[in-house]
Amino acid sequence: MKRVMLYFGSFNPVHKGHIALAEHVIDRQLCDEVVLVVSPQSPYKEAGELAPELDRFEMAEIACAASKYPERIKPSVVEFLLPKPSYTIDTLRYLKENHGAQMRFSILMGGDQIARLDGWKEYERILEYPVYVYPRRGADTSRFADRTTLLEDAPLQEFAATEVRNRIGLGEDVSAMLEPAVADYIRRKGLWSPASRIEALTAAIAAEPENPALYLERGRLHYRLNAWGPALNDFNRVLAIDPGNAEARQYTGMVQEILDFRYKDIYNP
Repeated sequence: MKRVMLYFGSFNPVHKGHIALAEHVIDRQLCDEVVLVVSPQSPYKEAGELAPELDRFEMAEIACAASKYPERIKPSVVEFLLPKPSYTIDTLRYLKENHGAQMRFSILMGGDQIARLDGWKEYERILEYPVYVYPRRGADTSRFADRTTLLEDAPLQEFAATEVRNRIGLGEDVSAMLEPAVADYIRRKGLWSPASRIEALTAAIAAEPENPALYLERGRLHYRLNAWGPALNDFNRVLAIDPGNAEARQYTGMVQEILDFRYKDIYNP
């Protein structure tokens, strides 16, 4: 039977750390193949954080093809076919029913995930599979230590997809984090650029005009772009809805200081 290790994630986007881990478990001969199971919607993430699922799958395809083992590291769309949101146990059940005669499945999981595994749907059943845990900086990997295998020598991921997205949004260099072809795909598609995110947030605000979190995020993006007027409008809108919002109040003060300094009337100091 083929030994297949399932690496579940949003891969939003897939980065060099993901691929290094997949290569590591193959180097260790822990499996015959690694499958990156791209989740269309994680129960633990807001849908608005995610790039379109097909974009994330295509980026995973690009990264897997550029790996040391392009025939043994591949992405899967299996969760695109299942009801949303996607739960790991439901995917495992589907795979076992449809491919269990040819494949023996194991799971690759981060230390941050194992630390909160007991909050997952039917987590006890997940632990019936071989689970390999890779360390994450600051994450407690001791949970369920008697039922999992810790990959102590796995390459430590120095960054997460959140940091990649944030750097893209700020226009910073991400070449050390991404396969060049993945970075090029992101540029061509405009994924996570401030302008595209502002557009998405504006549409979301039209649907939820009383949601302060949407105005706060859009205000932060305007602030990064030095669009002081729109930023101030968004932060003031947050305070109108939620007067106790400390972050919006802090940003409002910073924007006001910038405006006072840059646009001070020289005739009325």
